[in-house]
Amino acid sequence: MDKCNKDDAKTPGTPSRPNSRMDEEIRTLNEKLEMYKCIFNCIHDGCEVTDNKGYITHFNDNYKKFFGLDPNVQIGKHCTEVWEDSRMHIVAETGIAEINKTQKMDGKEMLVHRIPIHKDGKVIGVFGQVLFKDVEELKKIAQRLVLLESKVAFYEKEILELRSTRYTFDSIVGVSQAIVSRKNEALKAASNHLAILITGESGTGKELFSQAIHNASPRRLNPFIRINCSAIPRDLLEAELFGYEKGAFTGARSAGKMGKFDLAHEGTVFLDEIGDLPLEMQPKLLRVLEEKEFERVGGTTIHKTDFRLITATNKDLEEMVAEEKFRNDLYYRLNVIPLNIPPLRERQEDIIPLAEHLMTKIAEEASMVEKKLHRKTKKVLIGYDWPGNVRELSNVLERVLFSMEDETIHSHDLPVYIRYGRKDVKALSRVRLKDIREKTDEETIRYALEKSGYNKVKAAALLGIHRSVLYRKMKRFCVPLKRNDDT
Repeated sequence: MDKCNKDDAKTPGTPSRPNSRMDEEIRTLNEKLEMYKCIFNCIHDGCEVTDNKGYITHFNDNYKKFFGLDPNVQIGKHCTEVWEDSRMHIVAETGIAEINKTQKMDGKEMLVHRIPIHKDGKVIGVFGQVLFKDVEELKKIAQRLVLLESKVAFYEKEILELRSTRYTFDSIVGVSQAIVSRKNEALKAASNHLAILITGESGTGKELFSQAIHNASPRRLNPFIRINCSAIPRDLLEAELFGYEKGAFTGARSAGKMGKFDLAHEGTVFLDEIGDLPLEMQPKLLRVLEEKEFERVGGTTIHKTDFRLITATNKDLEEMVAEEKFRNDLYYRLNVIPLNIPPLRERQEDIIPLAEHLMTKIAEEASMVEKKLHRKTKKVLIGYDWPGNVRELSNVLERVLFSMEDETIHSHDLPVYIRYGRKDVKALSRVRLKDIREKTDEETIRYALEKSGYNKVKAAALLGIHRSVLYRKMKRFCVPLKRNDDT
């Protein structure tokens, strides 16, 4: 007992290490090893590890399940003893990873990775991973990919068809030689990538032409980005066109913002009201057109973009160039393919086809019964100057259709300024109220007589007046007592 005590005695001056500290280190080490083991076993695919000679040291639970292998039997064997055509030992020798390779395992073609494990510049082992249980899974994935690609192609076709109902050349209605020739010019321009300048009065359909060109072009499946140069404040126009970086200016988004030219990549940019583009912005636009590159506001990185540019204006840019209000170099860069849309007053034969087309469209959108134009109404429409062009025609028809219940639009249904023909505002203001009332009374009486088949009793009832009053007014306005089919 004394001897044991003597042997167990600590040498004077030798530092001691408490057992509790060593136990804590062992416990921490075991926890880490357990965590690594859990991570290894949680990998969905089958995983195997060999040393630098190709002898198996580890494989995870999924590897065991995939092939029904017993780790107590397989660990310690050379990889070629388990799989004849294994290349784990070769990767250990070369140190070169083999990614997405096929290997026959358990009678099936498998997709595998073989990745060397380096330490201090030397290969100490190889990590192997079976990505799929069977190459057949890859085939199924490939089949699903083909299916998805087919669906994308189908949806692209659907999108194109949806767009075509509003934005193709079929949407541009007209029978005049002027509009037919413009459509042919625009269709020809759609096949290339040159800049187009569309000019014409407000309301002639410049944007409609631009969208039709885009949808007939090779870029039709890509974005059509519209920017109205007169609607965006001068201080924000550059950021809107080119985008901006984080913190570029007060109020900017914290993450920055992509510009219109970013969004229009491989598509079309339509700059409406280009005549209102500020002078200081014009050289920047010129650079984008010539170099197809730009910098965002507050940034220094060059961004590349590929787009087709279409511009439109109701101003005389040549006159603006002469007055130094528009850069001549930018004008010539924009005006590669000029396309002028004539006003409605210069193509009167288009007014009625346009009106009937617009009426059908309005009726469909509002779920209304489609209306017809009376022959006298057509004469009035053709006789008006239409300073607002197609936009004004559409506005007038909408107002008329939503304020009447009859199936036929008569001339008295139209606004007074339309019925009085080609008169400017000053001339119209000189018309006496009494004259307007009398003209309206006459048209109303004629309409009531036509509606009643010239039955005076029914016409008077329809007008809410006595029959004697009706006869008196008919005599005053020289309205015949019987229908005159020639009038």
